[in-house]
This record gives sequence, C-alpha cells and structure tokens, in this order.
Amino acid sequence: MALRHLQKWHGAGNDFLIDVIEQGTAPWWTPQRAAAICDRHTGLGADGLLVATVGSEIRMQLFNADGSLAEMSGNGIRCLVAAVRKVTRGSWSSVPIVTDAGVRQVDIEMHGDSGVASVSMGVVRGEPTLDGTLGVANVGNPHVVVTDDTSWSDAHREELAAKWANQLGGANVEFIAVAGENHLTLRVIERGVGWTQACGTGSCASAYVARRAGLVGSEVRVDNPGGSLIVTFDGDEATLRGPVQFVGHVEWLEA
Repeated sequence: MALRHLQKWHGAGNDFLIDVIEQGTAPWWTPQRAAAICDRHTGLGADGLLVATVGSEIRMQLFNADGSLAEMSGNGIRCLVAAVRKVTRGSWSSVPIVTDAGVRQVDIEMHGDSGVASVSMGVVRGEPTLDGTLGVANVGNPHVVVTDDTSWSDAHREELAAKWANQLGGANVEFIAVAGENHLTLRVIERGVGWTQACGTGSCASAYVARRAGLVGSEVRVDNPGGSLIVTFDGDEATLRGPVQFVGHVEWLEA
C-alpha cells in the first residue's frame, strides 16, 4: 500500500487533485491509479489529477477523471501553480509551466487560500467545421463549439457530443449561447470526464469560434456553471483569467 499526500483545488468549480513532487522522483501515477482517486464514489473525487514536477522547471502532467492523459487545462494549470506556490511557500507572482501543449506563462495573485490567475494560452487554431456546429478549434487540445438549443435535453446533448467528438477521435464539446455584448454562457462535456462545472480551454475555444462568427469581440466573459472566466485575444493568441480556490489537504491510501 502507498499513502499519497495531495492538495485539492478548484477553478470556477472545475476541481483537481494535485500531487507536487520533486524532479527525479520515480514515476508512480498510472491511468488506473488516477481513475481510482478521481472516482467520486470510491475515491476522493475530482475532474482530474495533476502531477506537478518541480525542479529546474515546473512540469505539468494531467490525467482526466477516467485516467486518460490530456494535453492542457486552463483551469487546471492555474490550480497547479497555486498548489506549487503553497507547498513551496513561494512568493513569486509569475512562472512558466511546461505542459504537453507547450510552455504556458502563468501570472497569479493569491490572498490566503484564494486568488486569481492569468494564463497565456497560446495561439488558438481554427479547424474545419463539422456539420451542425458553430466551429472547431484547438487550444492545445481539441474542441467542438455548438450553438445551444434550449429545447434539447441533456441526454440529446450527450448523444450529439459523442457523435461530434468521435469524428475528431475525441474532443471537448461546448454548448454556448450569447448572453449579451461580449458575453457568452457555456456548458461543457469534457473528453474523459463528462459534464464539468467549467472548462478553461473550452472557454477560450468558444470565445474564439464566437469571435470568428462575429458574435463577440476581443475580450469575452464566459459564464460557466461554476463561475465566470475572462478570455482576451491579441490576434489569435488567447489569455485566460479566472479564480483559484484551495479546498483542502487530502490523503489517499491505495488499497
């Protein structure tokens, strides 16, 4: 048996378990262990597991709730930076993070166990649109953006999401609506997770696709079920700003 000491954080309701380890530590997490700890009934429960490897640089590895690996999470990377800052007692306010989608710069302001962080998300790339969708975009991971229809049931949305995601070999699917000037609402089915309270990369993809369609401008408020995120564009480069909140220290004993 192995006892792991982790932190739990959330960004606009998108929750993560975070293990901060030193560079050179032998790999321990596997897809099976990640899925077990993220299970909301028999584990500790989370949308994903983040492993932060701290050394000459900080590296992020992200497991989805089902144990699959993901390239990037806009909410997760903000939570990871806050967790590293807490465990190392750091006072820095800006740090680069190495992810599977590339290096991302994160600026953070903490006040106790809560704060706000901004992430340079890189260039958002438009992809060929799928029939029935508003657009497809890549933010280091793939997204399908759909104009929501209030007559749809969640079961129907799940069927549609599965169809479109399968056409891309896996993708997050966002259902959006225009709520006002430069203001979107969003609900998301995340690849490897399901419905989540927020998606940072999904908010960037949705703002990008909506902007390309002439529905919003270069600074967009995206209301996720768990809270609001702000997406700002400089050309096609996106910056994501949103909250981080410490939930608690947790221990997990693998059976």
